[in-house]
Amino acid sequence: MLRVVAVVAALAVGATAVWAQNAAGIAARRDAMKAFGGANKEPSAMNKGDAPFELPKVQASLKTFEETAVKAKGLFGDDTKTGETDTKPEAFEKKADLFARFDKLAADAKAASGNIKDEASFKAEWPKVLSNCGGCHKEYRKPKQ
Repeated sequence: MLRVVAVVAALAVGATAVWAQNAAGIAARRDAMKAFGGANKEPSAMNKGDAPFELPKVQASLKTFEETAVKAKGLFGDDTKTGETDTKPEAFEKKADLFARFDKLAADAKAASGNIKDEASFKAEWPKVLSNCGGCHKEYRKPKQ
């Protein structure tokens, strides 16, 4: 009987460790996606004319897009498929496509960073960077409830 209790306890500890790893991985992915949203906020207001153009803020946002896109590729481990996540199963089934989209976002953000010098170049380049977002949301993110 003592062995059975020990085995059950060991399984419970193992399951808890796996669940904690799963939750931490999902939280890291959620934080990365929130970083994209945060990086989008001020420049999008500038693009709409709701805020004055500020090159340093645009450059900081582009850097966030570029760095987060690279980091995000490491946040889709198989242990994060299930749980409290907004990620569709298709993201795990089509990782090559998803990762190629992250690569394109990083490349477009880097290119825009070099090309944006003033408000006119910003208005030309910013939509190119943001055009990467909608496709991923449609394909790989569950609709908001």
